[in-house]
Amino acid sequence: MKIKLGKEKWQGARSWCSVCRVSVRLLLIVMLTATSTVYSQTVKKVKIEELEAYIKNADHPLVVSFWATWCSPCIHEIPWLQEAINKHSEKKPELVLVSLDFPEAFPKKIQDFARQKNFAATLFWLDETNADYFCPRIDIKWSGGIPANLFVNNKTGYRKFIQRQVTDRQAMLEVEKMVAETENK
Repeated sequence: MKIKLGKEKWQGARSWCSVCRVSVRLLLIVMLTATSTVYSQTVKKVKIEELEAYIKNADHPLVVSFWATWCSPCIHEIPWLQEAINKHSEKKPELVLVSLDFPEAFPKKIQDFARQKNFAATLFWLDETNADYFCPRIDIKWSGGIPANLFVNNKTGYRKFIQRQVTDRQAMLEVEKMVAETENK
């Protein structure tokens, strides 16, 4: 059975199909983007030796932030660190978030939390329990308190450790100093 449509109805049906096609395409793009974001937020379990090697072998500036999902000051400063990193993206600095969460949080809780907060960073979970062992390997003065941040540029020898929450202005200033060293060397 053939249905005959008048010219106006046919044009209306054709434009409706075009709208549907565009909507379906947009939906697919959004879904693919969301899926790639979900998979990019994986958390790697590391020992202190692996973290030390990652820092030592970095050929670009690093901000290594020690944090936990239960640490309010940590969570508060991470967007400031991200903003500072993004502002200097042409210098290729990297934000590395090293979770000190309890073992039961690895990996799902940390991963879900980072995704929910839109943390854009390399994510590690430090698989260590003895702070007396791992803290001095990052900085001799580190008591184990968090948040704590290490700003490193191996190309220039720049290294600064801050064992407290940084402010938005301080995050920007420290990243600027770290990447400015690259320009001067």
